Amino acid sequence: MAFLWLLSCFAFIGATYGCGTPAISPVVTGYTRIVNGEEAVPGSWPWQVSLQSGTGWHFCGGSLINENWVVTAAHCGVSTADFVILGAHDKSLKTESLSLLFPLQVITHPKWNRYTINYDVSVVKLASPALFNNQVSPVCLAASTDQYPQGMKCVTTGWGRTRASRTSRPDKLQQATLPLLSNTNCKQYWGNRISDIMICAGADGASSCMGDSGGPLVCQKNDVWNLVGIVSWGSRSCSTTSPGVYARVTELRGWIDETIAAN
Repeated sequence: MAFLWLLSCFAFIGATYGCGTPAISPVVTGYTRIVNGEEAVPGSWPWQVSLQSGTGWHFCGGSLINENWVVTAAHCGVSTADFVILGAHDKSLKTESLSLLFPLQVITHPKWNRYTINYDVSVVKLASPALFNNQVSPVCLAASTDQYPQGMKCVTTGWGRTRASRTSRPDKLQQATLPLLSNTNCKQYWGNRISDIMICAGADGASSCMGDSGGPLVCQKNDVWNLVGIVSWGSRSCSTTSPGVYARVTELRGWIDETIAAN
């Protein structure tokens, strides 16, 4: 019954704000980077979440997948004492129209391994539903059967560092376009650390960096943006010549669906 109720909510919400279809169109130039970043068009990635500590420190990103749930990385260590911020662009503007919500429950994949960084995914249930508007709407989840080939250009977003050596982070949301790599090619950089539960992107002059963790890697298919990866790990120096590694949503979709239906 819970799963059927959830599906009915999707149908109702989708009539106004369908998943993966921003009301404000993103402008992606193709080869800029979060490291030395390109500012996103405000509101153009409406599923982008800022996870913040009680002091207001942004420590990780996330993706809104429906009115009640956010997907992020397990290694972010989100707790119910943290804040979930929706609709942010410039984090320094306290007067910006933001949605501040609280986590009711955080569920981490039972196979999460902090040593191999495998199954790096958690889902966060919100204490109150997100209200959708032009700046807040969900991303679609990549289906388990979807194929995203090597070389396909996808986009990652976040407020992470623009240089590995800098402790300051941008106030305004940054975006980067990255090509996907096959896992075979990714292993040329990272060896057997790459598993089937991971997907790689980058090594093409752009990179995610610290603070982007848990945020989205989205690919557009049939004019809809799908969450394909969750920012997980990569070069400690945020090198733009080695690929970043993301949790592979197509392999995790079943667990995400089952977990949401059961809770």
